[in-house]
Amino acid sequence: MAKVKGAIVVDTERCKGCEVCIGACPESVIAMAKAVNGKGYHFAEPVNGDNCTGCTNCAVVCPDGVITVYRVKI
Repeated sequence: MAKVKGAIVVDTERCKGCEVCIGACPESVIAMAKAVNGKGYHFAEPVNGDNCTGCTNCAVVCPDGVITVYRVKI
């Protein structure tokens, strides 16, 4: 059985920092950045990218659709 490796990309300028994606991630891949975007919001960013399985939970729960998930079988 092939193992799946995932990666997420967050559109930091559109993220409003609601933190819903953090609770949805079973692997604790996402955290809030200390920096702010152009609108003054702290945005979500991947911190433990090696743990990402590409489950897409974060993208599904994001109310603004700013998270893109990539999956690769290895």
